[in-house]
Amino acid sequence: MKEVVLLGKGDLFINIADWLYYNDYAIKAVAPVIPEPQWCPSVKTWARNKNIKIIESGNYKDIKGEINLCISVFYEKIIKQEFIDRCKKIINLHNSPLPKYRGVRPINWALKNGEKTHGVTIHEISEGIDDGPIYGQITYPIYPEIEEVKDVYEKSKKYGFDLFKEVIRVIDDIKPYPQDESQATYYSNKDIKKLGDRSDFTR
Repeated sequence: MKEVVLLGKGDLFINIADWLYYNDYAIKAVAPVIPEPQWCPSVKTWARNKNIKIIESGNYKDIKGEINLCISVFYEKIIKQEFIDRCKKIINLHNSPLPKYRGVRPINWALKNGEKTHGVTIHEISEGIDDGPIYGQITYPIYPEIEEVKDVYEKSKKYGFDLFKEVIRVIDDIKPYPQDESQATYYSNKDIKKLGDRSDFTR
């Protein structure tokens, strides 16, 4: 049975955690985003119901021993190299077709910029921001003229879960490929005010 540590928040996190829990993975610990968002299910509640260890976000010393697999799902902290080095494999599910839209609020930015497609990516975590090599990616159509952030977010959960199930079954047999740095874009929290009416779930 493979041990796994999960970091993150939201419906997709819980869908992935449930899938792992019921498919012979031993969930060693979960690190929820703190404070937990009010607009999505509680990771803490899920973990308590399953008797799984909860660690405070970033307090990785509470996780003992080597970590076979670590999965980040919409996690909000930069993961330090010290923790990365403890993981045999550490991956992140990011809400964009990397290398485009690294950083925060990728769906908001895609709609703000009038994109016709968006995507989700599973990539290896490095000490940089969303710049590690890619294990898998799905793109899908979006419609900036009529869709809100919440609409595309719902799509991202569906496609993200499909991508996770596809990647997890072959992750030990495939080699991730590097991102094309010439296509990279990045937005930080300092840029959020530029989103205007696209800064929230709805305009």
